[in-house]
Amino acid sequence: MLTNLSVRNIVLIEKLDLEFDSGLTVLTGETGAGKSILLDALGLALGSRADFSLVRAGENSAQVIASFAIPSAHPVRDILLEAGIVIQEELILKRQLRQDRSPAAINDEPVSVSLLRKCGDLLIEIQGQFEGRGLLDTNTHITLLDKMSQHTELLNSTKLSYQRWQHAEQKFKEAEELINKSREEEDWLRESLKELDLLAPIVGEEKILVANRDIHANANRIIQGLKSAYELLNHDEGAINKIERANTQLIKIETIGSDIVNSMIQKLQQIIFELNEVEIELRDVAEHLDGDPAKLEEIEERLHLLRSQSRKHNCSPNDLANLHHSFQEKLSSLDDQTGKIGELRLELSAAKEEYVSNAQQLSRSRKIAAKKLDQQVMQQLPVLKLETSEFKTNIQLLEESKWNIMGVDKVRFEARTNPGQIIGAIDKIASGGELARFLLALKVVLSEGYPDKCLIFDEVDSGVGGAVADAVGTRLSKLAKTIQTLVVTHSPQVASKGEHHFKITKSSINDKIISLTFLLNEEEHIEEVARMLAGEQITDAARMAARTLIDD
Repeated sequence: MLTNLSVRNIVLIEKLDLEFDSGLTVLTGETGAGKSILLDALGLALGSRADFSLVRAGENSAQVIASFAIPSAHPVRDILLEAGIVIQEELILKRQLRQDRSPAAINDEPVSVSLLRKCGDLLIEIQGQFEGRGLLDTNTHITLLDKMSQHTELLNSTKLSYQRWQHAEQKFKEAEELINKSREEEDWLRESLKELDLLAPIVGEEKILVANRDIHANANRIIQGLKSAYELLNHDEGAINKIERANTQLIKIETIGSDIVNSMIQKLQQIIFELNEVEIELRDVAEHLDGDPAKLEEIEERLHLLRSQSRKHNCSPNDLANLHHSFQEKLSSLDDQTGKIGELRLELSAAKEEYVSNAQQLSRSRKIAAKKLDQQVMQQLPVLKLETSEFKTNIQLLEESKWNIMGVDKVRFEARTNPGQIIGAIDKIASGGELARFLLALKVVLSEGYPDKCLIFDEVDSGVGGAVADAVGTRLSKLAKTIQTLVVTHSPQVASKGEHHFKITKSSINDKIISLTFLLNEEEHIEEVARMLAGEQITDAARMAARTLIDD
């Protein structure tokens, strides 16, 4: 529910602070007093396109703040939660116009204008001379029809099945893209795998090959060094013989100096043992080491193959073994993917079939509701001076590419306002005042309404008077029992039905034209209705007629 509206420096409005209540609120005033300006200002707070010409002459900026009381279950809370905005009992929408910017805020948190409009659309519905709102927004037509249908379960089933279908389609596309990509690479993979099969790379092989290459390339020098080392150990005057003689000398004094020499004898014996092993290794290696050029060439060729493959696959030779394994897995998975694609195709087909089934049931329900809605709206039209008009709900099948969570239907309200006229889109056929009355008829039919949404009618009584205007007022009053309703009106019959009455006037103060808005008390309410009946000269008869209208 709209609770407060604060306006600063919007055209004729210098400063304005209004409080609103539930029920029917009427706004009246002479033409040009500023009623439309007030709606323009409210539109800014609801996210309408910024119009910097609205800034009051001589001022650098303008501001509008609209406050709402929102219950715990209001759908706007989900939007605020998703946007990370602190949710309170009061919701404050703020919009400024300054220089070439129009910053927006919700509960003092900076937000985009699109988010502001998204919230505004859930809080207020304005019908009449207001661009892009109410019945002019054809996206609302399907929502209004669904409200008549009361098929919430079907809507939820359709939404869930659509989401499952889209998820299944996404999984299928991803798998298909993956297998197509793999198929494109298959020949290259098989050729690469064949080369790696022949190569049979081993982790760490390059390091071993480099070491072996160095050995074979320098075999003669290594053999010479080994032989020299062997002779120094094995010669009569070599290290082993000298250490053995030293050990013999210690053994001779072992019996008389065991505490001193025992550990030395043990260490020398261990050294002799290990030197003997080294001696044997030196001899064996020297005898068997062969600087075979063919072996060296074989090692060089192996290194060349490893490094060539690593360059081809942009990796190190050490990574070739793992790459070899990954290629094997990729190729073996192609057959598995083919089977998986078949499963996903069946899953996709089943999900789409479920969605189509739900959407068709939803469509049938809408068609039944459309007939009922058309009949009931047509019953309301004569008393709203639309007796020659026709209202029809047109339901068409959308192209498959446009199917969505709401189903497969495109819903558009159509109208004919004059005999012989071709029936067409209501937003193209009807004038602003006619649109407002069509919406009023719809809202009366859907009388349970949206109790958490404020309705605003701009000159719904345009072009009517007398009994018709009285009927419009009566229907507005009935609607306001469940929905907070505001109406800008020139009709005394409509104004008389208001539970709350604001009068908008234009005055000259300090050589400035200013629009002022006052909340009228009971006597002022009667006086204003009388003025609307009689004009400038308010008579006692007009006052009596005004009381009669108000008491009726």
